[in-house]
Amino acid sequence: MDKFNELKAQIDALEADYKKFFDDGNGAAGTRVRKGMLELKKYADATRKAVQEIKNAK
Repeated sequence: MDKFNELKAQIDALEADYKKFFDDGNGAAGTRVRKGMLELKKYADATRKAVQEIKNAK
């Protein structure tokens, strides 16, 4: 469950920049959102791989 909490923390960290970009039009916040979303993608890919490995091991 620690991995899930890490994921939630990453999403929570993006919230302020997400609001700044979409609500206020702050371009720099948009760059941070894009970077954060890329990190989430990497995290999601790693999680998918780990889940598949555990499933295959059973």
